[in-house]
Amino acid sequence: MLKDGDKEFRFISFNVPTLNYVEDEMKFERKNPYGLPSEFELHDVYKTIKEMGGQVVRSYTIPVRNTNFPSESITFVEAPGKFNEEAFKVMDLAIALAAEYDIRLIVPLLNNWQWMGGRPNYAAFRDKTSEEFWTDRQLIEDFKKTVHYVLNRRNTVTGILYKNDPTIMAWETGNELENPPEWGIEIARYIKSIDSKHLLIDGFHSVHVLEHSTGKLFQRWPQQYSIDEPAIDLINAHFYEYDPQDMLNDMKKTVELVGGKKPLFFGEFGFISTPAMERIVDYIIQEKAIVGGLIWSLRRHHPEGGFYQHSEPIIGYDYYRAYHWPGFNEGEINDERNLMSMLRRKAFEIQNKPVPPISLPEAPNLLPFSDAPVFSWQGSMGASGYNIERATNINGPWALIEYNIDDLDTPGFPLYSDESAELDQSYYYRIIALNSQGKSAPSKPFGPIKVNYLTKTDRAVNLSIRDDSRNVEVKSSDWRSFKEAFSRLHGKKGAWIRYHVPGKLKEMRVYAYEKSTQPLLSFDVSKDNTNYQPIKVKTEAFTSSENNYDYLVPRLYTIKTNNGSHIRANFNGTSDIVRVEIDYY
Repeated sequence: MLKDGDKEFRFISFNVPTLNYVEDEMKFERKNPYGLPSEFELHDVYKTIKEMGGQVVRSYTIPVRNTNFPSESITFVEAPGKFNEEAFKVMDLAIALAAEYDIRLIVPLLNNWQWMGGRPNYAAFRDKTSEEFWTDRQLIEDFKKTVHYVLNRRNTVTGILYKNDPTIMAWETGNELENPPEWGIEIARYIKSIDSKHLLIDGFHSVHVLEHSTGKLFQRWPQQYSIDEPAIDLINAHFYEYDPQDMLNDMKKTVELVGGKKPLFFGEFGFISTPAMERIVDYIIQEKAIVGGLIWSLRRHHPEGGFYQHSEPIIGYDYYRAYHWPGFNEGEINDERNLMSMLRRKAFEIQNKPVPPISLPEAPNLLPFSDAPVFSWQGSMGASGYNIERATNINGPWALIEYNIDDLDTPGFPLYSDESAELDQSYYYRIIALNSQGKSAPSKPFGPIKVNYLTKTDRAVNLSIRDDSRNVEVKSSDWRSFKEAFSRLHGKKGAWIRYHVPGKLKEMRVYAYEKSTQPLLSFDVSKDNTNYQPIKVKTEAFTSSENNYDYLVPRLYTIKTNNGSHIRANFNGTSDIVRVEIDYY
């Protein structure tokens, strides 16, 4: 049993793997997917966890310089004993804000894998192998330097040493570690020698997952040393079985193996249907030997509009993506709305509390724009949609021009284009957030904006925007290769797609993903949709040196012309278009 003061402490909440580090900055032109979260992002994710009834967040690990990272990537551990102050100041803020929202943190200290950097990268610093990490004294001492630095760090926001901060519920030796018992015991005792106040979780990789290569269930159970070692306080296990009955059976066996000798929690589980998830969560609530469970995983709003996206192509069976509150149309593929609503009910149920009404969303923040009414906004936690209003005077009257559109989109692209605006007219705009409780206050108005041109936008979700096409189809799969774009217009050699605008063309931008090192699209333009002429195209590729993920080549095609109103894209090989923007006047 865990206690918070004199009260039993149990939880249903989420993993937030990007809490202190961004690994999925998927803007089309950006070559470096890594970065640090902003204060807006941290507030947004904590507000979300609080709204969901969560009391605990498990972050990922302390990021380590990775040879696969672009050279400009910031990270936390730059070399053995060398730490990045800018990065750790963001972690300081993340801890300080968690306290503000009364949320406890579980912080794994090491990653077994190369994602965000971990064991392989400590070894690479010394030109040694990953397996040597567990036994090589130099590598063990290198990792201990990180442990010593983190536990003894004084938070620049609160002034509290990490090892004394009650916001941190527990340290975890690492994420999914494949360590021998000797290493686990030594590191656990070392952590406790510095910090005896916090709980300690053994990060050994006790996991149950369907192996795609064999089709068999891989099972690894908690280790006896974890149960016996006094320096280890909590037992943790991860569950990703395809069959929910297998997951339930493995959870029950884990409870039997631990035998009540230490508190047990399930640090990661998911990628099953909503009814199956409810069965699993009900078991966690009913089984008092389990103190809580953390679903994998939650993503937050992006500061430039939309949400961060993240798919799980292996253990997520190229089907499940990270979740977003309160659930959106894109999430219908895995029943996101119903799942999130159910998990919120269960998070309060495990606390023996009634489920409160959801919060009214706060006013969104409309982001600046110019020349054309194409814009984004910083989303409001809990908003299921947004109304867009327009006026010719800052004091109104305000006209509703769009009702209840959502903001779940790939970051980097504008969320909205107002094609109903009149050219040469000046307007003010504002945004209102909506959910089942009502409307937010309006955003601060932005303007006046003189409309010099309009922009037709094709988000590649269907074929309704194009004028005509041949052998072009909408696809939605393998999201990671397309930097998490949900859908795309897929064509092979000989296919084409045509657009028409009610005016003169000014500029067209086509955002596509291709395997080829050479451009695979060409373009023709016409005034009458009969006589087409080839047109010059500027192309830019935004290939990243990052090779941890299977990204295709993002290629931007830009066409400038004032000679026509019809334009056709010709596929000279396999290309996937994720967005088209056509400026016209």
